Amino acid sequence: MAIFLTLHQAPGLSYEEVAGYAPEVAQGVHATFRNLYVNFGSGFIATVYEAENRVAVEQEFERIGFPFEKIHEIDHTLDAEQVAAIAGGAS
Repeated sequence: MAIFLTLHQAPGLSYEEVAGYAPEVAQGVHATFRNLYVNFGSGFIATVYEAENRVAVEQEFERIGFPFEKIHEIDHTLDAEQVAAIAGGAS
């Protein structure tokens, strides 16, 4: 399974509206939800999904009924511990 980062703009979106999507998101028919990052003031939304491919993520958003601007496949990740280890090994 691949990891995908999606970007959305939804000015005026409220916490209650996000909560309204939760039952459909939790079903994960085509892709599996992992994380949500929201700035309610600006309407910026980023989500992380796991799926077989980009098409599956697109199908999931179409099924949920939530628009997206971009979908990016992630091919490498680093967590804070890994960055610290790299930094400690740098000369």
